[in-house]
Amino acid sequence: MIQLFKVKLSISTYALNFKFKAGTSRGVLEEKLTYFIRVTSEKFPGIFGVGEAGPLKGLSKDDVPDFLERANRILTLVEKLEFHPNQEKLLSQVDSMGLQEFPSLQFGLEMALLDLINGGERRILANDFFTSGIPIAINGLVWMGGKAFMERQIDEKLDQGYNCIKMKIGAINFEQECALLGKIRSSFPKNKISIRVDANGAFSPQNAMEKLKKLSQFDIHSIEQPIQPGRAKKMAALCKDSPIPIALDEELIGIHGWKQKLALIETIKPHFLILKPTLLGGILATREWVDIASQTNTGWWMTSALESNIGLNAIAQLTSALKGTMPQGLGTGQLYHNNVESPLSISEGKLFYNKNLDWKIPETLT
Repeated sequence: MIQLFKVKLSISTYALNFKFKAGTSRGVLEEKLTYFIRVTSEKFPGIFGVGEAGPLKGLSKDDVPDFLERANRILTLVEKLEFHPNQEKLLSQVDSMGLQEFPSLQFGLEMALLDLINGGERRILANDFFTSGIPIAINGLVWMGGKAFMERQIDEKLDQGYNCIKMKIGAINFEQECALLGKIRSSFPKNKISIRVDANGAFSPQNAMEKLKKLSQFDIHSIEQPIQPGRAKKMAALCKDSPIPIALDEELIGIHGWKQKLALIETIKPHFLILKPTLLGGILATREWVDIASQTNTGWWMTSALESNIGLNAIAQLTSALKGTMPQGLGTGQLYHNNVESPLSISEGKLFYNKNLDWKIPETLT
């Protein structure tokens, strides 16, 4: 007979401090607030599971000023439930809670519960990244900033062995950004270095095609979200005629259910999807996007949403479980002065899980 179990939960705030001023089209970031969830159960004595709810300021559905208060109310209700120890049934239970307005909390709760039933060893899912140490290829991220700052980042990423560079654009003069791209391409052809750019919706619908044509001279692999989300017809026209493959990112936020997701992809017909589980509502929601991508012959890759190593670990394991083959956007573990120490490491453009290293979970969670 299957024995259901109840849990005890706590949630705490943690401020991640950037090593530099991280420029985005939505402003400059110096600190990222995130929330760690701790779960225990009498059925699993002596261990605890950890998850991370990391709403992204100005973008997440659950970026609300009273997030902690509302999260505590939700977790109090969760403590009244009984959970199934089977992974898939447990995920379905969490998915049925109606947390669509709290996607990062749903993902954090999934992480914590799966960690708990898998022994409290930070293993979230069955996957080769954790179990066999098979690394995940990642892109080297170049943040927005002054020309010299961006140029220095590019040089560092190339020296570190990345063969896929992602550059955020839209912060400085467009011609200067093109000059930086030209510098990469003049030294490295596309069969040596793949270049992705991320506009974060910085182009206007009126000038987007002109800029896409200008960018195409640099053999760009893809561009993320050239215009703001919510303009499906305009985005569809861009995807149809763009000389550069277009990836949807922010466009996917707040889209729920198979029919609505499929309708969006069939309308816009993007070349790629950028999947951020924290913004999309966790594991099952992300899996659904991957299934739709497969059905519509759309490429995809996973990207972190500035989580700590706790969240990054879960996303990496999900990526591995879903057999992601392209370079993923999972290089954010090196962004912070005070990230959670973990077995995650980066070498030669790949993310590794090194079981010889230990997790050092914050004392408030232990």
